[in-house]
Formats: sequence, structure tokens, C-alpha cells
Amino acid sequence: MKSKRPLARQCKRLGKQHVDDPDVPAAPDGDSGYAEWVQIALILMRVELDKSLRETEAWFNDSTVILDEFALERAPHYSSFCRWEQQFQMRELRRLLRTSAEQAGWSGEAAIDASGFQRDQTSHHYRNRADYSFQSLKTTTLVDMNTLAIRDVHYTTRKSWDGHIGMQVFRRNAEDLRVLAADANYSWSDLREECRGESTRPLIKHKEHTPLKQAHNARMDADDYHQRWMGETGFSLLKEDDGKKLRSRSWHGQFRELTRKCIVHNLSQAAS
Repeated sequence: MKSKRPLARQCKRLGKQHVDDPDVPAAPDGDSGYAEWVQIALILMRVELDKSLRETEAWFNDSTVILDEFALERAPHYSSFCRWEQQFQMRELRRLLRTSAEQAGWSGEAAIDASGFQRDQTSHHYRNRADYSFQSLKTTTLVDMNTLAIRDVHYTTRKSWDGHIGMQVFRRNAEDLRVLAADANYSWSDLREECRGESTRPLIKHKEHTPLKQAHNARMDADDYHQRWMGETGFSLLKEDDGKKLRSRSWHGQFRELTRKCIVHNLSQAAS
């Protein structure tokens, strides 16, 4: 079995980078309280374990090497993991995602792509109350074409055009992008102009409705655009071992769950 200690170290490092005071002891109040960096590290480790709350507590108690890494005598109560996962909202998780991408290595050459994650766990009552019926959560990622680091994610429960989503993702990351690659689903003149305005090279395929568009695609650097497949590889890694199914029932819980998966993906790349 592959050791999880390298990943635990990366989770610990990320947690300490995120908080204002990284030198706070792991359990400053004994078993009744845990430092924020420990909470971050443990909920990320739970993503890697992919176990229930009770099974997670038992696994940590059986893994003294991991507990030693976090300077803990025993694992927190299983209910703590649930509370911590609800506590860290999307704004904070996005900050952690960007930091984890830096740990994995961010080159500024990125591909944008979308895929779906199954939402079978969501109750029919909640679907009716929230007014959605789609069985998959459309997820768009911005993936580094050299390191597979995921810099940003976008989620939607409704039908949204890829061009508009691509514009949102680009604007959030324009300062850190040198190249943006995308398939023809993101073909939009406004997005290309926005990229050029921010000194980002757009490698976005045109929809070949005219000979001129075909010529534009033919002139595109095939080697650079060919790297766009790295975005699909990122999704395949996120979905391996049945990771395409989501446990959370609410849409906001599903957003946070998938963002934690992306963070752990980056940390796994950094640890490898």
C-alpha cells in the first residue's frame, strides 16, 4: 500500500501556509479544540481516504505515523470532521486551491475543460425544493498543461454556455496566465480579445463554419494545442476509484466537496 505520509506532509504544509499563526499547537485546548491548520489538513486527508466519518476516525487512530505527523495523540471525534467540512466556505477553499496549485507547480500555460459528476446521492425532495433536475454537476477546471495542477474550478447545476464560463474563469486568473487552450466549445471572439488584452495567448479552436476559420485552426501551433488533453487527464485523475460520484446532498456541499478533491489532487501531484 502506498504510504500516505508524503500527502499528510503536504496537507500540513498547506494548512500552515493558509493560517495567520502557523505555530499554534495542534491541540491547544486539549481534545476539546484543534488548531485551524490541523482542521484543514485532516479534512483534506479524509478526501484521500474516501471513508465514512466513523471509519475516518478509526483509520487515524490506527495510523500512529500520521498522528505523529500532526502532533496528535488521537484522532478527533468523527463529528468534528463533518463540522469542519461545513465550516470552510468556498471563498476560503478557493484560496487553498490556488495555494495548492503553486505547491504542485504552476507554469501559467493552462487548459480549460468541462465534465460532469454524478449527483445520485441528492434526495428527490431536495431536488424539487432547489428547482433542479440535472443528474450531473457540470464542472469546469483550469489545469496547468505541464504539471496537471488545478488552479480554478467553476460549477453549475444549470445549462450554461462554455464561452461565458470560460470568460469568468479567465478573468479570475488573468494575471497568472500566459497561454489559455480550449476546444471549439469555448470559441468566442470576446474571450479571445480579453485574453490578448491581458497578454495571454489564446489557443482556442474556431468552429469551422467558413474556410477562414479552418485556416485559423490550421495555423494554430499543433504542438502547443495538443497539450490541451492535459485538462482531460486532470478529470480522469479526479474520477478514478469511483470519484465521479458525489456524497454531498446539497449543491453547495457538492461544490465544496469537489473543490477539496481538486486541492488533494494538487497536493498529490506535489507529493509525487
